[in-house]
Amino acid sequence: MSDLVIRPVLTKADRKRFVDLVWDVYKDDPYWVPPLKDEMLGLITPGKNPWFEHAEAALWLAERKGKAVGRISAQVDRLVLEHMGAGTGNWGMFELLDGETEAGPKLIATAEQWLRDRQMTRSLGPLSLSIWDEPGLLVQGFEESPTAMMGHHRPSYQAIVEGAGYEKAKDLVTYELDIRAKMIPMIQRLIDAGNRSGRIRIRAVDKKRYAEDSRTILELLNDAWSDNWGFVPLTEAEIAYAGKKLKPIIYEDLVCIAEVKNDAGVFEPAAFMITIPDLNELTRDLNGELFPFGFVKLLWRMRKPKVKRMRVPLMGVAKKYQGGRLSAQLAFMMIERNRVASTGPYGATHGEFGWVLEDNQGMLSIAQLPGAEVNKTYRIYEKAL
Repeated sequence: MSDLVIRPVLTKADRKRFVDLVWDVYKDDPYWVPPLKDEMLGLITPGKNPWFEHAEAALWLAERKGKAVGRISAQVDRLVLEHMGAGTGNWGMFELLDGETEAGPKLIATAEQWLRDRQMTRSLGPLSLSIWDEPGLLVQGFEESPTAMMGHHRPSYQAIVEGAGYEKAKDLVTYELDIRAKMIPMIQRLIDAGNRSGRIRIRAVDKKRYAEDSRTILELLNDAWSDNWGFVPLTEAEIAYAGKKLKPIIYEDLVCIAEVKNDAGVFEPAAFMITIPDLNELTRDLNGELFPFGFVKLLWRMRKPKVKRMRVPLMGVAKKYQGGRLSAQLAFMMIERNRVASTGPYGATHGEFGWVLEDNQGMLSIAQLPGAEVNKTYRIYEKAL
């Protein structure tokens, strides 16, 4: 008789064990970067994460003789049901100790049954917890550490998920390139024409008016991404929450808003680009702990961060300006501005762009800069329940 037990996460101590499990899973993986425990606990705790205002989640631990050997979540999000189709439930946060062939399928089956009990007819995952957190299972690019806010998984998970009857719904890709190289002449001419036109201006965000600028960016995001597969709009509470979380890692010379002069002769927000230093390089040695000394170390490092990689997690052009020459012009003008800034005082040599949906031709045409290559692929799976 198996000694495996799948039990729900119910207490604060359970949530701590749920988070701590990944240290056992990846203890021998040189490419894994320990997440900040406070961030992970905040993500899964109702009352701290405003996602729970429109969604519910259940968490489980797989245990053998009291030792945690695996975990999973299942989620039902009212906004997912509205934007991705009735009956669409999610699962995520799947982790498993090496060799646990029994626990993986049982955890997935447990999450599926919870979704069925809530009348879900389609299971889509992994999403941890939403499309805005860490979506997808890493299926390519294991031998490179993830950049900030991207996931890292064991190669064995793919076979477990597919063995449970899941098929690919969508791939998300990231591109990496050497940002020391200047733009090719054709793109540079497009940028120069935009700079001369008088119709476009690119400005840095202003931390003195941070609330206003962060709202502008997140409203542009909701508009620019609204037709994308998997899109779920950020609520008012999530916009405020995201703005607060992002503020410490926002550097004015790395985040910009593009404005276009409209038919009335007034400049209006048309596009945005957020570039961040790869914070994983700054937190890796903290082992997930901010206290008692990690917080001070991180604050000091973030004053004038020096990193090898930059990441562009979010970028978008308002729908009314998408398509055609102007859209590309706005994008490349922002990219060039942030490329120059990144290679300056930050000392970065490489940049990562994404994630990008595998069939988002507009963003792929921008991401596929000369020299850029896909360095990681994350897969979202689906299954009829």
